[in-house]
Amino acid sequence: MRDFRFSTNVFSVESRQRFVSTCRRAEELGYDVLFAADHLGTVAPFPLLVAAADATSRMRLGTLVLNAEFWNPALLAREIATTDLLVDGRLEVGLGAGHMKWEFDTAGIEWRPLRTRASHLEELVVQLQRFLTMDFERLPEGVNAPRPVQHVGFGGSGPPLLIGGTGHALLEIAARHADSVGVAGVFQVKGRPPGTFRLATAAEADERVGFARDRLGARAEQVEWHLLVQAVVVTDERRAAGEDLLQRFGATMSLDELLETPYVLIGTLGEMADQLRAHRRRYGYSHVTVHGPYLETFAPVMSALRRA
Repeated sequence: MRDFRFSTNVFSVESRQRFVSTCRRAEELGYDVLFAADHLGTVAPFPLLVAAADATSRMRLGTLVLNAEFWNPALLAREIATTDLLVDGRLEVGLGAGHMKWEFDTAGIEWRPLRTRASHLEELVVQLQRFLTMDFERLPEGVNAPRPVQHVGFGGSGPPLLIGGTGHALLEIAARHADSVGVAGVFQVKGRPPGTFRLATAAEADERVGFARDRLGARAEQVEWHLLVQAVVVTDERRAAGEDLLQRFGATMSLDELLETPYVLIGTLGEMADQLRAHRRRYGYSHVTVHGPYLETFAPVMSALRRA
């Protein structure tokens, strides 16, 4: 059983000074990874990670997750190699297929069916491997292309690769290529506009993780399993707090289902630590990410798990 790793993600930056303080506080609290998102309306991921590296000394830095539809493989390979170089080999690359239709509409990018987007994601991974292992001796004279520091993911040519998603098509791709598998835990609500999501139940998480494990075969015990927690609520009244949270998530599941799903943490600090231990046994989840607003709230849970 893998040891836990803990991470947080950043969606907004108010100023350089406040961002630096946040990065240093996350490292001080003991977080292992700081992630940048890849959404319109948020800061650009790679400059943010380079700035985070300057502010810290130990934390790894990653993307959770890059929208494959936004990126040209040659240009993304350049971003990855340059960033891994500038952060001294602390980069982790997360990739996904994109799921917010309004971003595609705003950017003027065609919104294609999920299976098409998934196929594009896999082609991107293959092309990234090719560009990251380019025969540099065959480049034009005077060209000095950056090389990644790490040789772990992408077939041993770049940083570790996380692939995140919920659909079977994405999980099959993750099984073929990823060092870390993220079962995202949200589903599009049928009959509602694209981008209207609901949380997965524990039973659905069982099914998706089981599907991915079947596709991984012998690799199932070698990859890292990643859990993105959508909310952290400290309370000694779990059911009452769950009722409030249920309304926030659109009442798309029962209260008992909400309290059982791995994608939210509700309870005392001890109860939340117990929940994560149970999720690791049940699903394999050992890398746990909480959203930025829960940075301080989750820290005592993280400390308790490490002490144990």
